Amino acid sequence: MPLFVMGYEWIWLVLVAGIVIFGAKKIPQIARALGRSQGEFEKGKIEGIKEAKELANSDDRIKLEKAAESLGIETEGKTDEQIRESINKSLSKAEK
Repeated sequence: MPLFVMGYEWIWLVLVAGIVIFGAKKIPQIARALGRSQGEFEKGKIEGIKEAKELANSDDRIKLEKAAESLGIETEGKTDEQIRESINKSLSKAEK
């Protein structure tokens, strides 16, 4: 005999089952633990995204330095934008 329960009825069914299994006093503790777990997961996800962006930026920096080196441009102490400007100036001079 299948259960024909749909929508919000499932939420009530799960809540009642939780109260029966864990007791009414444990439910808030379990909810807090789940909230903390979700928070830690979100922190980890954000940190992973941040590290991926930093890795992509470091790859861009390496490419810029190689391009500048091939054009004889000094990169020491320069920002990425300054290196790009130097490369563009060098290329525009070479075209003339």
